[in-house]
Amino acid sequence: MKPYTIGLPKPLVPIGGMPILEIIIKQLVKHGFTKITITVNHMAELIVDFFGDGSDWNVKIDYSLEDKPLSTMGPLTLIKDLPDHFLVMNGDVLTDLDYGRFYNIHVKGKRLFTISSFKRTQKVDYGVLNTNGGKSLVGFQEKPEIPLEVSMGIYMASKHILKYIPNDTCFGFDHLMLELIRNQVNPAVECHNSYWVDIGSPEDYEKARKDIQHFII
Repeated sequence: MKPYTIGLPKPLVPIGGMPILEIIIKQLVKHGFTKITITVNHMAELIVDFFGDGSDWNVKIDYSLEDKPLSTMGPLTLIKDLPDHFLVMNGDVLTDLDYGRFYNIHVKGKRLFTISSFKRTQKVDYGVLNTNGGKSLVGFQEKPEIPLEVSMGIYMASKHILKYIPNDTCFGFDHLMLELIRNQVNPAVECHNSYWVDIGSPEDYEKARKDIQHFII
């Protein structure tokens, strides 16, 4: 069974009357995860009071308290009993990703770090001007949509990743990716082509509210 998952902020935002993190926890249990570590700083007491030891969800939950914000990857240095491979994810995403399959792909590939990605288009809310040195217009696009491959905020990591993360430092996903690229240790990317929203954006939050019936377990 898969041992650890690290949950990150916005855990109590409600979707369909249920905190988003509760939905995520139920999904992880369904996919075979047996222990979850939630990293907390602000709202720590509310989160601990709600989720407790995880027994209500048939999973073991413990907590890693930050004395100061350490961003996405910095909190990993506070957890002393990390297993060889573990899932790291934000607590504000709704997806139908098969977490168990994602875990197995990473472990079987003997990877250091694997990013779950998603292809989406980003609309530019302005008319985009193409100029020849800024003096004359040579092309124009009205509110174009740009295709992008983006991080879903869901990652698999090997314990060896800790050597690239400084202790007691605010260190995010962006910092870690640049550090790995600088050291020519390129992370793997697995593209998910079904459903993903980040409820941190108003548009995605509204979409999640409409789609939530497909995710209630």
